[in-house]
Amino acid sequence: MASALFIIDVQNDFCEGGALACEGGAAVASKITSFVNENPNRYDFVIASRDWHTPQDLNGGHFPPEGEQPDFVGTWPLHCLAGEEGAEYHPNLDTSIIDIHIKKGQGAHGYSIFEGTTDQGEALPDLLKRLEIDEVDVVGIATDYCVRASSIDAVTNGLAVRVITSLTAGVAAESTEAAIDDMADAGVEVLATP
Repeated sequence: MASALFIIDVQNDFCEGGALACEGGAAVASKITSFVNENPNRYDFVIASRDWHTPQDLNGGHFPPEGEQPDFVGTWPLHCLAGEEGAEYHPNLDTSIIDIHIKKGQGAHGYSIFEGTTDQGEALPDLLKRLEIDEVDVVGIATDYCVRASSIDAVTNGLAVRVITSLTAGVAAESTEAAIDDMADAGVEVLATP
């Protein structure tokens, strides 16, 4: 069987200066790059996800109707629109370390990497089965949203899952703590450092 690193949504819009910025996002991008480069044989595959929301679309209710304000619970400001700068990987993340790219949130909320597909249209669960991946470490942004959803879905899909919190950035302290509790309750091993 094989292991993988999931790098979740290390994108411009989720780092400082972006539409939904997380404090520490740019630093996490650098730390992930260093971690992978310092441990070149630790994982069989490095798989990175990106929000890739459909422009001019409510994306399954992820964006509020025109003229309404987002509630920051179920609706969000426009972010990570396909083809725009905000959807690109943050420049501190060295994309040469990534083996497989997953896009998610096309016309949908898309919190979890399990809702995404490769550029060839292969769904993540099918990819994991084909590559015989049975364990994953999860890093990225945001701890309290997409990292949480991806990690819990990974457990649901029968994987052994670890989240490395020093390689994540969250939206807020309180929701990040709650997400860590949720992940641990779901069977995710939560580690402060790799």
